[in-house]
Amino acid sequence: MKKALIASTALLLTAGVAAAEVSISGYGRTGVVYIEDRPGNETRVDSRLRMNIDASTSTDSGVDFGARFRLQWDQDATNGQGESAATNAGKLWISAQGLTVEVGNVDNAYDSSTLLFAPELGVFDFNAGARNGSYFAYESNPYADVNRQGVGVRYSFDALTLRASYIDPDQSGVNEVLEEEFSILAQYTWNDRLELEGAYTVNGAGVDENDIFFVGARYAVMENARIGLNYVDASNDSAEDDGNTITLYGDYTLADGRTNLEAFIANNDHDANESDNAFGIGVNYDLGGARLGASIQRDYAEKVRADFGVRFEF
Repeated sequence: MKKALIASTALLLTAGVAAAEVSISGYGRTGVVYIEDRPGNETRVDSRLRMNIDASTSTDSGVDFGARFRLQWDQDATNGQGESAATNAGKLWISAQGLTVEVGNVDNAYDSSTLLFAPELGVFDFNAGARNGSYFAYESNPYADVNRQGVGVRYSFDALTLRASYIDPDQSGVNEVLEEEFSILAQYTWNDRLELEGAYTVNGAGVDENDIFFVGARYAVMENARIGLNYVDASNDSAEDDGNTITLYGDYTLADGRTNLEAFIANNDHDANESDNAFGIGVNYDLGGARLGASIQRDYAEKVRADFGVRFEF
């Protein structure tokens, strides 16, 4: 009887393992970064290793459940990740019929935009002209407040994706210093050529009246060339006022199918700027499973940043 009970328990455990899926994905990047007038050495080696640990399972009725943790190490990071990789706050999700609901360290709807970050250059995905406002993004670090709670919703239908997120910096109600943040995003792709997105955030990063608006479009003028235009209204009466930013950007892939050229020019009207214009150019070369990249950019303080490195994904 005892052996039969042990065998039955092992069978149940084995069945549970077989039904679940656990995967590790992420990327590594390393290279040299030059930042004009940076204290100390202006040129340094910069590296990052990111590993997303995802687990999921499905019920007999077709409902999917899942969870994610992230491990990340950042060279020179001051949040502890520069010493060793740190595990972040987790996220749980449930999905069925195109509808996904997340709880915990959720993907902020505004931050889930593709076009908002499309002007980024090189393997370091940096844009010197970005003034996207302040908000609660997906946190790659442990929570500063264990009572932070988020709920996210995503619904996809054909070429349309809708997102919404709610983040409470302190759901316990004990230390209600910050406000609750609300965010929405709509994304639409027409004929695989035209991408349209719009997003809005209320009380970004929990700061009262820090409301942010974004609208963007990108069009594939040819199979190997795209051009885009973004507008971010982060000008408000809060301490997080980032001004208004218009960014024109594009990319072009050469005939070899491996070399991609990219560039942007941005205008921001914040009073603290030395110049209202920022711009940059970059290049990436596909190695087949990895890529080399480089960029040179000038920001609103009229400082130059240049980088060169390699990035691989897994």
